[in-house]
Amino acid sequence: MKHYLLALCLWALPFSVGRSQNPANVYFTSEITAESLLRIYHSLGMEATGRVAVKISTGESSRTYYLRPELIGSLVREVGGNIVECNTAYTGNRSNTESHRRAIAERGFNDIATVDIMDEDGSLDIPVADNTHIQFDRVGSHIANYDFLINIAHFKGHAMGGFGGSMKNIAIGCADGRIGKAQVHAIDDVSKPWDQWPAKERLMETMAESAKAVIDYFGKHIVYINVMKNMSVDCDCCAVAEDPKLGDIGILSSLDPVALDQACLDLVYASDDPGKGDLIKRIESRNGVHTIEAAAALGVGSREYELITL
Repeated sequence: MKHYLLALCLWALPFSVGRSQNPANVYFTSEITAESLLRIYHSLGMEATGRVAVKISTGESSRTYYLRPELIGSLVREVGGNIVECNTAYTGNRSNTESHRRAIAERGFNDIATVDIMDEDGSLDIPVADNTHIQFDRVGSHIANYDFLINIAHFKGHAMGGFGGSMKNIAIGCADGRIGKAQVHAIDDVSKPWDQWPAKERLMETMAESAKAVIDYFGKHIVYINVMKNMSVDCDCCAVAEDPKLGDIGILSSLDPVALDQACLDLVYASDDPGKGDLIKRIESRNGVHTIEAAAALGVGSREYELITL
């Protein structure tokens, strides 16, 4: 994209104050292809071993901007991984295993890998290090079948969280559809209208807690990739997402999810694309950066990073 070089020069400006002194490496490529996705995975220098889970979002409908099989297929095949997902808390195309499997087949994910709906056979409670808001993280029970997690997130807006990136993809994405996702959203009844679901600080902090629980579960056996493509203000969980106005930026990877999400936010702010305004408005209206603030406070990672262009 024409604006990414400027973004690389200005990345530190929006959120530079108050960061730690231990920068994480974040790798960047402006090319968004199956081949560049493989390269940015290899740039991390950590080989996925054992039983590998590849966490993506399968998308609420074909009219959303979920990451397509043709983009992620080469990486999934190389690592010999299973694609993993959980059912949704809200009523829709993926709220139960039968309909979710139908959606997965329609999207073409079965053509590139085995797809495991992790909460198909129930849930597993994993510890939460800081249980200010939640006492445990209820995830799909099949998480116990895996040794290594590759977290591939579509970076975009989100109706409640402001934006969705690497931490949201595992915080909400690994939570089981019956209880786990509801407690991450701090809601006791998922049938309530969306405008009655808690948002802002409470949601950001429960996302940080649940993301840390998943990260602690896998230990050092987890890597993070964000794809900055088709960045609608709406999440892939929307049945029909608003058309993106900000042009594609690239793919980023890191061993630190806080640094990775921070780098993506910084690239949005530093872009010279006038279409960034709607996404920034969505992020700021929900105080989306608080997810990163809360995760950093919990010791998940560092907001300080070095951006390394491939």
